This record gives sequence, C-alpha cells and structure tokens, in this order.
Amino acid sequence: MKKNIHIPPLYYPLWLLLKVLSLLPLSVLYLLSDFLYFIVYYMVGYRKKVVHNNLRKAFPEKDDAEIGQISKDFYKQFMDVVVEILKLRSMDAAEMERRIVFMNQELLDNYVQQGKTVITMGSHSCNWEWVLSAGAVQFGFPAYGIYKPLNNPFFEAFMLKTRSKLGARLIKMKDTLRDFAANRNMPRVVAMLSDQTPLKSEITFWTTFLNQDTPFYEGAEKLATRFGYPVLFLDVKRTARGYYALTFELISDGNPAATDADAPSITEIFAQKLEAAIRRAPADYLWTHKRWKHRREAAEK
Repeated sequence: MKKNIHIPPLYYPLWLLLKVLSLLPLSVLYLLSDFLYFIVYYMVGYRKKVVHNNLRKAFPEKDDAEIGQISKDFYKQFMDVVVEILKLRSMDAAEMERRIVFMNQELLDNYVQQGKTVITMGSHSCNWEWVLSAGAVQFGFPAYGIYKPLNNPFFEAFMLKTRSKLGARLIKMKDTLRDFAANRNMPRVVAMLSDQTPLKSEITFWTTFLNQDTPFYEGAEKLATRFGYPVLFLDVKRTARGYYALTFELISDGNPAATDADAPSITEIFAQKLEAAIRRAPADYLWTHKRWKHRREAAEK
C-alpha cells in the first residue's frame, strides 16, 4: 500500500507542516481546536445554514435556543475531531489503546474465533477515524475498513498513510465485492460507515429516520446476506475530551434460517440504532452534510 502512495511535490511543504503539527500533544492541539472553532463558527460560518436546517428537521420539538446550543456544541466537537485525525498521523499504539475502550469486545471475538468475517456498521459519530485504528491495535485479528478515495491527491495520500499507520487495512469501495469473494473465509472484521447518503440513482431503501424520509445504502445488508456474515452495530460514546467508549450491538448473527420473516431488515435496524445514538448525544453527530437532499417521490420516479 505504502509504495503506491504518491505525494505530488507541490504538496511537500504542507505534508511536512501537518506531520510536525501531529507531533504536538493533544493538550496543545486542543488549543488549536478552540481557535479553529472560533474561526469556523463565528467568522467563516462554515455550513452553518446546513447544520441549522438539519437540526431543525431532526428535532422539531426543540426550540431555537436548544438548536443553537447543539449547533455550537457540534462545531466544538467537530474541530476536536479534526485535530484528533491530525494526531492519528503520529499516535502510537499505547496511546490509542488508552483513549479507545471496547466495552464488550467478546461479542466480536466470539464470531471471529468461529472463523467468520464480521461486518460492523458504524456512522459519522464522535471520532469515526480513530475506530478502525483502535481495532487494528486491540483486536488481535485483521481489521479492514471500506473507504471511498478522496479526489484531492494530497489528502488522499495523507489519509491513506494516516488510516493505515497502526495496522488497519483498507478496501476501496468499488473493490468491496471482489475483496469479499476472494477472502470469504478469512476471520476478520470489516468496518463500514453506513450512514452516508446514496446517489439518487443508487437508492433502493427508504425509512423514517429522525422524522424524515431518508435513504440508506444497503451494501452491508447485501454483503451479509450473500456471504452469511454476522453484523454488529458500533455505538460510540464520548466519555471525555479525546476518550471514547465503543459498544457492539448485535444486528444479525448471519443465520438466515433463524431470521423472522417479519423482522426489520438489517438496514432498518441500523437506522433505528443510529437514531437512538444521535438522540442521546446530538452534538456528536456530523451535521454538515445535506443528509436529506433527496425527495422520496422524485427519486422513485
């Protein structure tokens, strides 16, 4: 992987700058986060209208003061995530293990010890970028993540190096099915961020999510059904600044014979669990994307 990562010479100074910044302790980087929050929220106003509209749609029962406070809290934690991702570039395994705690890893271990691949369905909650690296450090078996390459060659190279530094392995989204077929019997965990908005042409599933008609990708469900893999929901909680507790929740054990025909689908259960997690800590979710840009009636036409 590393030998295929090419950094355009134009970006060498920026690469060096980010590498040097990543060497700073998190206590110092959080001062940078506080400064970035002031710039991004008060001066630039980055996507404030999008964030406000998303929150207003998701929580119609909350008044303007509550929505405003969630918005501010979101931008604060978002800037924390930015510097934490930067820190990942130089973080060692011991610090990662100290900051990320898996509360019930035995649920995952049980399936992998049976020789199975396990799919985890996660989301853009808290610090989603640390999760895969923490798994690579702590699990004792291969930890893979599905990712979509970035368009900018510098940031694509930087994020590939950052994400794989502690041993995580990456699969391009377009290569997912080919990889699953080639490694169908490999005991491992494959992490998927399953809350992204599908392209209109790729929408096959709708549900009510945070009071809105919402489309979800069904990739995890289709893979789990095709290969008979168990699926776990990954719930992430921020316990302190820079510290997270992760809990696995069973969605499907991969046994189609034991599945009730009237039970909710894997994707539906994921949406329900994600909504519960967001309602518990709204500011910890990523609100800067236009999650509800597609209309169900228009997409179905």
